[in-house]
Amino acid sequence: MKRQKESKRKSLLFRSYIWRSKITWRIAVAIFVTLFVMQSIFIGAFLYKADLDHSLQTHKSLKNEIMTSAIVDRMIKGDSNPFQGEAGAVLKRADHILGYKAYDITFEILRQEGDVNGLDASIFQDETGYKKAIAAGGYIDVLITPEDVNDLPFYLALRFDDAQWDKDIISALIEHAGILFGLSLAATAIMLMFLGRWLLVPTLFLSENLRKASLSPEKPEIEDYPYEVSDEIGTAVVTVQSLIRQNADNINRIKSAAQDQIHKLAYYDTLTGLPNRILFLQKLAELGRNAISDDGQVRRWAVITIDLDHFKDVNDTMGHNIGDAILRGVGKRLSAALPDTAVVARTGEDEYAITVPMVTSITNAKEIGERVQGVIRNEPFKVFNENFQIRCSIGVATYPDDASDPEQVLKNADIALNRAKEDGRDTIREYVEDFDRAVQLRFQMLRDLRDALEEEQLTLHFQPQLDLRTGSVIGAEALLRWWRPDDSENGGTYISPGLFVPIAEQSGLIVPIGEFVLRNACRTAKTWHDKGHMVRIAVNVSGAQFHQSDVVALTKEVLAETGIAPHYLELEVTESVFMDDVEFTIETLMKLNNLGVELAIDDFGTGYSSLSYLRQFPIDRLKIDQSFIRNALKDEDDAAITKTIISLGHSLNLKVIAEGVEELEHEEFLLREGCDEVQGYRYSRPVPPEQVMEFFEKYDGNLDYFKKNA
Repeated sequence: MKRQKESKRKSLLFRSYIWRSKITWRIAVAIFVTLFVMQSIFIGAFLYKADLDHSLQTHKSLKNEIMTSAIVDRMIKGDSNPFQGEAGAVLKRADHILGYKAYDITFEILRQEGDVNGLDASIFQDETGYKKAIAAGGYIDVLITPEDVNDLPFYLALRFDDAQWDKDIISALIEHAGILFGLSLAATAIMLMFLGRWLLVPTLFLSENLRKASLSPEKPEIEDYPYEVSDEIGTAVVTVQSLIRQNADNINRIKSAAQDQIHKLAYYDTLTGLPNRILFLQKLAELGRNAISDDGQVRRWAVITIDLDHFKDVNDTMGHNIGDAILRGVGKRLSAALPDTAVVARTGEDEYAITVPMVTSITNAKEIGERVQGVIRNEPFKVFNENFQIRCSIGVATYPDDASDPEQVLKNADIALNRAKEDGRDTIREYVEDFDRAVQLRFQMLRDLRDALEEEQLTLHFQPQLDLRTGSVIGAEALLRWWRPDDSENGGTYISPGLFVPIAEQSGLIVPIGEFVLRNACRTAKTWHDKGHMVRIAVNVSGAQFHQSDVVALTKEVLAETGIAPHYLELEVTESVFMDDVEFTIETLMKLNNLGVELAIDDFGTGYSSLSYLRQFPIDRLKIDQSFIRNALKDEDDAAITKTIISLGHSLNLKVIAEGVEELEHEEFLLREGCDEVQGYRYSRPVPPEQVMEFFEKYDGNLDYFKKNA
């Protein structure tokens, strides 16, 4: 009952709504005008026919009167020209006769009076003598022949005034206009009643639901059709409603799947299914927050870091398929051998990390490391019917014994791991403060890095970026290089950024280094722009630089100093910046976006971002990590990840750029999948600014250039 009332209510609402719609009034006007015009034509034709009949009858009566008089004058009075007598008088008395001509049998004119211009017996061809010729002045010409008057030897051409009859027709139409209007209006209303129920209501209902669906395709607030489905239009409405709901379900299903996929990309290793580094750090932070129990006791826990010894050799000699299978096997063994309270993560290519609460049954961190080592090396890994003996190096650190900061505990475990590898691998080392030679080396590198910054040993190289579809050069990434002078034959050595950048970040030296990179990159870009090469410059901003300095003020200052337009500067941030302070990150990115600077997420897909962050932050571009591109042609998982990132980027209206493109097959794969931009050794290695200028001038803007110059 309730449903019927609701359906009736909706029906009434739509019935009232149709009178406010444009289509209703357009249909109403079309129907009304059509009916009114058709009725007017019909009535006008009827009146015209009646008037014509009346006029012809009048003409015949007058003709009879005239010819009767002519017969009397001719036969009784013997007048040779009866039109000089009574017949002429009759013609003269007739006020609706404009003129006439009387002829004898030989068409000699006996008499003429009035308007006789063009009035000639020869114009009449109708045997009846009543064919009329209507002139512009509104008259009718009629010929009376001897056959019409008992074979009297006379012809009489008459011109009757037709204007009055035309006026009568118009007057009659005007008199009937009100009736025609009312009939047309009534017929229009009746037709709209049926059209409203059969056509307008379902059409407007469908239009309204489509409008609502366009506003919110994920959750369309559409109404149910208020009538029983009885015709094709009703069926169409119900079908479209069903399609709208199905579309909403599909959108939500796809979004949910994408969210799940992104969550996996963000927090889990795609190969092993284990937590990745960022999730592991979050788990450590959680342990730190819960370090004090309810009774005030400190909860101790250990971090074990693992590196598979010489695993690169396995990949190089046996192939990545074998290597990947072993990595998965290691993950499974570790997860199975440790208690449920342990967290096992894959933190690098051949690196794992474990955190275990040190409870009653587990009181010694080194014992945990020995258990882990035994799990890996005591039994070979069987892959494709082949046995592979894997060894590992292990570092151990405990909380709070070795550090009170959870992240520092992990770093100390890594220090111990490095010591284990330096001591010959396949061994376990616990963290000890005074043993770390690697730390001393890092201190030495830090001192050298400070000197390098002051002595201008740091330089920038640039790697061009190309539009994959047009082939045009659209930008270049600025890459930091350190040439450290020494006593070698070459006079110095290039130090990998992978070695000195982490040290710079830990020490805070990354802030002035980052400023150096930004200023010099923008100055170089300005020289390119001045020579007509309008490309953007991409500059990396480390997480430490992002959070430790006022990157917004620096960017604004550099833009003003160098004079490049903001949209030609792109700042690349790693996904890790999103995890430290989300509110600060959002605020900073928004300020940079307001400056007009473009923003990109560097090395996307390595496991940090979540979909919610991507939707909140004003990001312009996703940069696919080169590790996925390098293996996409031979690893289905990496190919699937690459495709997912491209699809995700486009669904969020972001550009997607792939780095590490080295082969034609990489290029063709990315082109098929719809990737927007590329960079890599296929096009150019990172080179000094002057060589980039040479590249700009030589490159013809066609990707076939690299086939010819491969």
